[in-house]
Amino acid sequence: MVDYYPPWGFYYKVEFTGLKGKNDVRFQTVSGLSVEYDMEEFKEGGENRFTHKLPGRTKYADLVLKRGMLIDSEVTKWCLAAFRDRDFRPTDISIILMNEKSEPLRTWNVTHAIPKKWSVTDLNANENAIVIETLELIYQYFTIK
Repeated sequence: MVDYYPPWGFYYKVEFTGLKGKNDVRFQTVSGLSVEYDMEEFKEGGENRFTHKLPGRTKYADLVLKRGMLIDSEVTKWCLAAFRDRDFRPTDISIILMNEKSEPLRTWNVTHAIPKKWSVTDLNANENAIVIETLELIYQYFTIK
């Protein structure tokens, strides 16, 4: 049976190839799944009404993942190894949107991701808030399955 409704955007998991932390599939937000072309403009001699715009290189936005900070995380260790030791180990990532039966609806396979930035929210004694860590990753491309 095919469902003809737009899926909800809150039931998903994120899987890192080769990093098998127990809670490393849970992220509060995932953003940056976008692709666009750089457009090259060519001016034609004698034609002043317009320029020709042709697609050039494809570019992908940085992938940004946010979650409550985990103390024992394979993903965090992977990021810190890159920043502390300059040990960059590219990994593939699957972002899997699921339906109410925990069945995959759509999967974005991100290829050759490495950490670009890792940060945690401010620590503030005047607030009662969870510490959120943000991972910003660069990658080569993604495919949709």
